[in-house]
Amino acid sequence: MTRIKLVVSDVDGTLLTHDKVLTDGAKEAVGRLHAAGIGFTVVSSRPTIGMGFLIEPLSITLPIGAFNGSSIVDAELRPIEQHLIEPAAAQRSLDVLRAFGVDIWLFSNERWYTRNPDGEYVPHEKRAIKADPTIVDDFAPHLPEACKIVGASSDPALLQRCEAAMREAVGTDATAVRSQTYYLDVTPPGHDKGTFVDAMIKRLGISAAEVATIGDMENDLPMFARSGFSFAMGNAADDIKRHATHVTDSNERDGFARAVETMLQLG
Repeated sequence: MTRIKLVVSDVDGTLLTHDKVLTDGAKEAVGRLHAAGIGFTVVSSRPTIGMGFLIEPLSITLPIGAFNGSSIVDAELRPIEQHLIEPAAAQRSLDVLRAFGVDIWLFSNERWYTRNPDGEYVPHEKRAIKADPTIVDDFAPHLPEACKIVGASSDPALLQRCEAAMREAVGTDATAVRSQTYYLDVTPPGHDKGTFVDAMIKRLGISAAEVATIGDMENDLPMFARSGFSFAMGNAADDIKRHATHVTDSNERDGFARAVETMLQLG
C-alpha cells in the first residue's frame, strides 16, 4: 500500500468551521500527522494576509498556497512564487462584476481593496482573514498588483451566471471559479490548487500517489486530480464528492479530523 507523505488541505469549509474556528480536533489531527512524519500544508483562495493565523497552531513549516495556489509563500508569508492578473484581464473582470451588480474586491499580496466598506460580505471577510479592507475610490491604480479579484453576492444563482459570463470575458487570460457559493474568484491563468500540489511534489521529491488532499468546493478539484488520495468534506456538493476517492464528515462535525484518522490508517 502506498504510504501518504504529504497532506494538502483547503481552509474554509474544510479546516475551519462555518464560523471560521480552527477546532481543537483539527489542531490535534495535524499534530498526529506531524508525529507520523507526514508533511502538512494548506492551499486556499484566501489572500496571503489571511493565512498567517494558521501557521503557529498547526506548526506549518512547508510552503503554503494563497490565491487558489497562484501565489506560494513560505511559513513567514514571504513570496516564493507569485503571479498577477494582467491589467487588461483584470479590467475586463471588473466590467463583468459591475454588470452583474455584485460587490467587488481586489487583493494584492499585502492589501484588500474595496470601494464599498458596507458590502454585505465585508464583515464576514474581515472575520475570516483577520484584516481590514483599504477603502478606495477607484480600482484602476491597483490593477498592476492584482493577485485576485472577487465578486461577492448572497445570490448563488446570480453568481453562477456571472461565473459563466466571466469565463467567456477573460478566456485564457485568467481563471474564474467560485471558492464559495457567495464568492467568485478571478486569479492568474495557469495556476490553481493542482499546480500548487505539483510544486510541492517537486519540492519534496515525492510522487502524486503519496499525496492526500482534502476540500469542499469546485476550486479543490484540480488538487483532487493531482493526488493519490482525495477527501471531499461532508458539506461539499454531490458533484464534488463524486470526484474524490473518499468522503468524510462535515466541517461542523470535525470532518477534517475524521479524514486524518482515515489517512493515518491508509499509510
